[in-house]
Formats: sequence, C-alpha cells, structure tokens
Amino acid sequence: MAPATDPVRLLADVGGTNARFALQTAAGIGCIEVLPCAGYPALSDALSAYLALARSRGHAVGALRHAGIAIANPVDGDIVRMTNHHWTFSIGQMRAEHDLATLLVVNDFAALARALPLLNATQRERIGGGVELAGRTMGLVGAGTGLGVSSIAPAGDGRWIALAGEGGHVSFAPSDRAEMRLLDALWNEFGHVSAERLLSGAGLELMHRVLAGEALQAAQVTAGALGGDAACRRTVEAFCAILGGVAGNIALTVGATGGMYIGGGIVPRFGPLFRQSAFRARFESKGRMSAYLAPIPTWLVTDPYAAFTGMAALLAEEVDAREPVNI
Repeated sequence: MAPATDPVRLLADVGGTNARFALQTAAGIGCIEVLPCAGYPALSDALSAYLALARSRGHAVGALRHAGIAIANPVDGDIVRMTNHHWTFSIGQMRAEHDLATLLVVNDFAALARALPLLNATQRERIGGGVELAGRTMGLVGAGTGLGVSSIAPAGDGRWIALAGEGGHVSFAPSDRAEMRLLDALWNEFGHVSAERLLSGAGLELMHRVLAGEALQAAQVTAGALGGDAACRRTVEAFCAILGGVAGNIALTVGATGGMYIGGGIVPRFGPLFRQSAFRARFESKGRMSAYLAPIPTWLVTDPYAAFTGMAALLAEEVDAREPVNI
C-alpha cells in the first residue's frame, strides 16, 4: 500500500495521552515517534515538532502532500474537539498550515478496524477458541485513555468499510451481584455509568478504589497484579471479565462472525493474567445466544502501531481515488 507517485505520506495516531507519528514511503512505514500530548499546546505543534525531527533524520518531508490522522474522538465536520484531551483544531486550517493537498482525519478505532483484515500472525494473539472465517464482519474494542469501539464489514471485491462510533460510552450493564454493587457505588458518584467509566486507565484506578479501598495509579494496579498482590489481581480480573461481557455485546450487535478483536494499550500489559482471566468465558456467556458466540474467535492486537496500517489504507483509498498510483 506504499505510495508510488508521492515520496512520503504522514500517518498519525492520536490518543488522549500520546500522539504517535510515522512516515509511509515506498519502503513501508517507519520513522515512528511517540510524543506526549501534554507536552504541546496543540496538535499542530506536535505535528510540527515531529516533522522537524523527521527532517533532521534526512527524510524528505518537504515533499509531503498527503497526511492521515486517526484521533480518539468523533470526527464530524471541520472542527475536531478531543474527548479526553483539550486539543481542538480545524482540519482545513491545519491542512493549509502544513501545505497539504490531503489531510484525512478519522476516528482512531475506525483506523484500527481498517487494519484488522491486514494483520499478520506477529500482530495478533488468539485468546480462547473459535473458528476464523474469512471475509466476515469483525468487531473491535479497546481500552486505553478511553474505550474505543468499532467494526469492519466486507464491501465486495476485496474492499472493506470501517465503521466509526462511540460505543465505549454505552451504559455499563452488570452481569453478577458483585458488579451490581460496583455499579451502585459509581451511580452515587457519577449518575450515568458508561462502559468507558470502568474500561479505561482511569476506570482501572476507579474500580480498584471501589473494590479495594485504596487509591493507586493504573500502572501500579497492573504491576501489583503481576507481582501477586491479591487486591490488585482481583481488580484486574474484574476488569477482564467486564471487558469480555462488553466484547460479547459488540460481537452480537455487529454480527462479528469474522472475529472479535481487543485493541488499546491496557490489556497487553496484563500479560498472562489476561489469558488466564474470565474474559473468554464472559464473552460467550450470553444465555441462549452463547452458541452463537462460541465459534467466534477473539484476538488480542499485539502490535502497538497497527493503527498506522489501517490509516495508510484509508489514506490510500482517499487519495488514490483521485490520483491513481501503481501499488
């Protein structure tokens, strides 16, 4: 999918905590850098800093004409306002500021969903059973600064359509009495309790505070669980179980018979705890629809930069429809 008529394309994957940048050339995707969002007043400043760094390394960013940005919030119109960070920008203004012919901005999980049909064995890990069926709809959910949800459906002739949405903000539905007590505690504090309220970095901290009565950062909860701390392990187990229930809901909603994928930065850090967790059991535990879910494979996306692959595909579809290139 590397561009042939233009020497370089810019790819970005922007979350609430970090902004990841890369260049796509005929040789592939490289020059990857991760910049902290908090270190820059605006996305355009982070982009300029990255381009300066790439230029210092000898990349021909002066020839840059096309760029694609995957960002963790809804994209509807010219003005983009991030949900979990303060950045706000105009797509048209940023395109003009950086002298771009194309600036494609899409939801980050739509970009990651577009990558799913392109992942190889080194970029994903099977969790549990199921049978992979080619050319079927796939679902996606992932916990990070927030909770991303998307899906991708076949459109014929090898084409795919990635769907953007805000499914992470659906109402949390408890599956047992322990989760009902958790929901009750959060109702008192927040009123509406979304899935993202629990399945995110802040959610892991919040869940541990309610379940264990102590305030720890998400990284401390994870480290404690991996180190054998019983309270931290119970929190991580609850997190994985709830994620399994949400993933099952998404698979049922979109008909993800091609597989259900877990993205985001949190779950890969759980390591063996996730594989040993109740995630898969809770994914299948849907009463009379359990038989529908049991054959659906679940996969953990292990490549932290997989969204670049999807963003490159989306950008190629956008640009090459107007400027056909030899792939």
